[in-house]
Amino acid sequence: MTRRALLLATAAASAAWQTPSLAQGEQAPAFRPTRAVRLISPLLAGGATDAIVRPIALKLSQLWNQPVVVDNKPGGGTIIGTQAVVQSPPDGYTLGVAISALTINPSLRNDLPYDTFKDISPLTQIGNITGALVAHPSFPAHDLEGLIAQAKASPGALSYASLGVGTGGHITGELLKVRRGFDMVHVPFSGSNAAYRELLPGRIPVGFVVLESALPHVKAGKLKVLGLTDVQRNKLYPEFPVLEETVKGTGYDSVFGLIAPGRMAPDLLDQINADVVKVLALPEIRQQLAQQAMAVVASSAPEFAQVIRRDVEHWKRAVKESGARVN
Repeated sequence: MTRRALLLATAAASAAWQTPSLAQGEQAPAFRPTRAVRLISPLLAGGATDAIVRPIALKLSQLWNQPVVVDNKPGGGTIIGTQAVVQSPPDGYTLGVAISALTINPSLRNDLPYDTFKDISPLTQIGNITGALVAHPSFPAHDLEGLIAQAKASPGALSYASLGVGTGGHITGELLKVRRGFDMVHVPFSGSNAAYRELLPGRIPVGFVVLESALPHVKAGKLKVLGLTDVQRNKLYPEFPVLEETVKGTGYDSVFGLIAPGRMAPDLLDQINADVVKVLALPEIRQQLAQQAMAVVASSAPEFAQVIRRDVEHWKRAVKESGARVN
């Protein structure tokens, strides 16, 4: 694709989502709610997502002088929580958390109860959640190339953990197998705690987890990092290689951001975006997110819409090539 064609395609994608931004130099009027705002998280309480979202909710509460209540609605591969956002009025009083499942589900599931592009208004990309391929210290390989060699030497003898069927780790694991022609058994778990119960004692030798949750175990010498799932080396942890360096096309920047119900008025979307970006600029918030291995992006709504479309295309290709399924 030529540069001109690429620019035209990007412009068309942005227009299709209907998320216009403010003109240059123009400032959004203040959003000042008169009652509590609900922030729906599609995952269980107490996990890495909560550690990112709750400090932001607290600062928004202080800015708006109204409670911002984090409402955890897990289940269905994040579909339950996302549907709760979609079904809410687009009045600013219900927002949602978007993770990579938002961009994976359109390719894996043909029974979504909502249209990702029509029923959701992208609000802002907070940052990226970094996935990590980790291994028990006793595992002979120290990088992805070594893992591939080990798997080829013992076809079907190795297994790898993921944080669930249909997650980025699951699809990436299957894609690696197809790209490099090796076999390894997928063992899905319902979250990090369950996966670590098998990874830490070495009953499952390798697995895809979230870098933030893995770091304490890595620093304690209980796990080692074979590679990160980022497209490029992580700015906060450049010492770790990325899978993309070994197998092109397998890296991804796992989206993490906020969304709103579809068809929200552009001026209201801009108002809320301006307030969230203001909160994300606070040094204490940036420090807290850095502790979760996340660098702040704080994008505009149209920029986040483009990121979501890009990621949907990545997962469409990855699902098709890997043959990954939810059943």
